[in-house]
Amino acid sequence: MTRPMTIAEKLLAAHADLDEVEPGQLISCRLDLVLANDVTAPIAIREFRKTGIKQVWDPTRIALVPDHYTPNKDIKSAEQAKVVRDFAREQSITHYYEIGCMGIEHALLPEQGVVGPGDLIIGADSHTCTYGALGAFATGVGSTDAAVGMATGEAWFKVPASIRFDVNGTLGEWVFAKDLILHIIGMIGVDGALYQAMEFAGDAIAALGMDDRMTISNMAIEAGGKAGIIAPDDVTRAYVAERFEREPVEYASDPGAAYSAVYEIDAGSIVPTVAFPHLPSNTRPAADSRDIRIDQVVVGSCTNGRIEDLRVTAKVLDGRKTHPDVRLIIIPATQEIYRQAMAEGLFDIFLDANAAISTPTCGPCLGGHMGILAAGERALATTNRNFVGRMGDPRSEVYLSSPAVAAASAVAGHIALPDDL
Repeated sequence: MTRPMTIAEKLLAAHADLDEVEPGQLISCRLDLVLANDVTAPIAIREFRKTGIKQVWDPTRIALVPDHYTPNKDIKSAEQAKVVRDFAREQSITHYYEIGCMGIEHALLPEQGVVGPGDLIIGADSHTCTYGALGAFATGVGSTDAAVGMATGEAWFKVPASIRFDVNGTLGEWVFAKDLILHIIGMIGVDGALYQAMEFAGDAIAALGMDDRMTISNMAIEAGGKAGIIAPDDVTRAYVAERFEREPVEYASDPGAAYSAVYEIDAGSIVPTVAFPHLPSNTRPAADSRDIRIDQVVVGSCTNGRIEDLRVTAKVLDGRKTHPDVRLIIIPATQEIYRQAMAEGLFDIFLDANAAISTPTCGPCLGGHMGILAAGERALATTNRNFVGRMGDPRSEVYLSSPAVAAASAVAGHIALPDDL
């Protein structure tokens, strides 16, 4: 009889064809998907060529998503995208997404059914951990590891210990998943889960829709997490039904499984939260941050660019105008989300509020384009990182919040709550 295991350990053991694994163990695993984007794929492709292998392991199990600097902002980014495009055509990559049918990778792949429960996924992007919201083990790797994965369909792992976060109770008014994960990161720090799997459970998590769950798993890496996993349930099953291209496999942690730490969190104690520069862990209540004037607000990214995020943004903006000193940029995360938001009339609300609406792109989140900051400027964003120079000049500042706080702040001209308007 095997020892009780966490969901992360079970997933890794299954893909290593082992009955059980334990933290610290080095294992080689079969992969379900390898992901790269227009920044990381060109490096991975170059390393893949060095192996001498002519054909990728499985063209249906590789996803190439040019999303960081697309539509291309300059010659260099156009050349990067061309490397990815040419390789995708040469290798007959099934999951290659060009402008017009693309999106931000970590919103697009779940939406298109490319990732799902029970998968083991590596991606040459740190926010690959997003797919843990579906009950997958998904983690970011370097481009060289991605190249080996594309060539062999395998990767090695050191089995991580797990930290469990039991979140129970009910989130308050204008409190969302982004506030919850910022609260957790502020509580444990940016290295509080270093190389550990963060497992989220409890009735407050069960009450969240898939969009909110992805927000939580997406930011596991901001606490140093190797993965951020939520066990599949009826919400997961409804989301992947007739969407996921493979047969889902569900894992759940065993009673008695060992954790390096267990945190009990009262959802009702969480308030709208803002992360101040220059770390996602530098959190404060939004209510205590009203003296921070801002120049730009960005709603979007792989963290908060989904339809529920846009609906909340529209609810706050409806009938209101963006402050004349603020630039409001809204970026739907995929073409499907773009179309849905337009069909629901959300674009009319955004345009009436004097917002700019972008085609799907990572854009300003990484200081790429579509909203670069000058020295001394401040942005409030629904993105996931606020490091020095993250959105432009190193003398600029980035604050992180939920879409609700972002929208209210765009109207007020300073950090604000919807109830302040």
